Amino acid sequence: MTTTDQFPFPSDTATDSGAGAGTGAAAPETQSAWRIVAGREIMVKLRDKNFIISTLTTLAIMVIAFAVSFFVGGQTESKTLAVASPESVAVAEQATADEGAAMSGPFAPGDLEVTISEYPDVAAAEQAVSEGDADAALIGAPGEWILVGTDSVDSSLAGLIGATVAADALETNAAAAGTTVGDLTAGSEVGERLLDPDGAADEGVQFIAGFVFVFLFYLAATLFGYAIANSVVEEKQSRIVEILAAAIPLRQLLVGKVVGATVLAMGQMVLFVGIGLIGLSFTEYTALLPAMAGAAAWYLALFVIGFVALACLFAVAGALATRAEDVQSTSSPVLTLIMIATFGGLFVSGTWQVVASYIPIMSTVTMPIRLVEGTAAWWEPIVAMIVSLVAAALVIGVAERIYRRSIMQTGRKLTYREALKLSE
Repeated sequence: MTTTDQFPFPSDTATDSGAGAGTGAAAPETQSAWRIVAGREIMVKLRDKNFIISTLTTLAIMVIAFAVSFFVGGQTESKTLAVASPESVAVAEQATADEGAAMSGPFAPGDLEVTISEYPDVAAAEQAVSEGDADAALIGAPGEWILVGTDSVDSSLAGLIGATVAADALETNAAAAGTTVGDLTAGSEVGERLLDPDGAADEGVQFIAGFVFVFLFYLAATLFGYAIANSVVEEKQSRIVEILAAAIPLRQLLVGKVVGATVLAMGQMVLFVGIGLIGLSFTEYTALLPAMAGAAAWYLALFVIGFVALACLFAVAGALATRAEDVQSTSSPVLTLIMIATFGGLFVSGTWQVVASYIPIMSTVTMPIRLVEGTAAWWEPIVAMIVSLVAAALVIGVAERIYRRSIMQTGRKLTYREALKLSE
């Protein structure tokens, strides 16, 4: 396919007008040339098998993760207890019958289902544990009970049987002393009251949400960023950019590449975020859905702003390079910026988190995290977006200037400082 087939730009008169865009008003055809460039970038990417596979793989991982969480969350833990005497049978039956009263916390009713397996003697019960037919064996006699395990005793069975044996021994000793269990335990219990009963669970979900924001932003920024840089350096290395520069203003070429990548990245983000919110609605954390939805909306808004600036910087990284091998070094400052901003935004806390939520790029992940936590006022994401817009405008202006000055330089790899000193 020829270059003119890939970029059906107007020729002759329109070309001459486009080439003189720097000195006068460009023709309407060249002013809209960025749409052709953007359309081509989008179509090329949509036909890329690697892009399709990576997108479908990420979607599959998200769906599987939510499916596993939903399936495991509704499962009852099953344990098998081996017994070898009528007394141990009685204790086991009492424990399973009274587990609601004897257990609390992780041993709440419905979390554990115990199957009692009777064996003729202790040796047979221990052999069942050794061979994996039972999780533990209860042997001994009243006052001398022993739970037998392999390399360790199952904690859920130990808590269940231990609570039952302790309650039974306390009742027996109280009767022998001529008193009651209530009198013996009067004043020995310490009550508990939680100011935020769901806080522990919420913190876990909030951290996961923050990690997902970071992962998606890092994935999109690097995947599409390197695609832009490689596209620019390939056109530069093959001298196609010289033909394109004669047809349209370089600014239009840059805008088209950035817009094409932004549309693809945004579409991918909307898809991933939508799947995440739908999956969250099927979990026990549906109460967090409104906060998550609001945070996701601001994440997408801040993502677009930050990504456009980063896309311009990756285009500059490609323009500074002369070979595909140079892109790794020319784009390393941008990659470092992304890593510091995203992962730093995830792990900062307190005052530093508040400050980070206003820093461009970093605010893309930090502000949504604060919104999920409920620590950000309604006006704070608006301020963060305004700051990001101003910073992005400055970055785009500088990046566009460097791009135009370095894209036609094919002698050697340039540094950012050298590119700024070049004349257009």
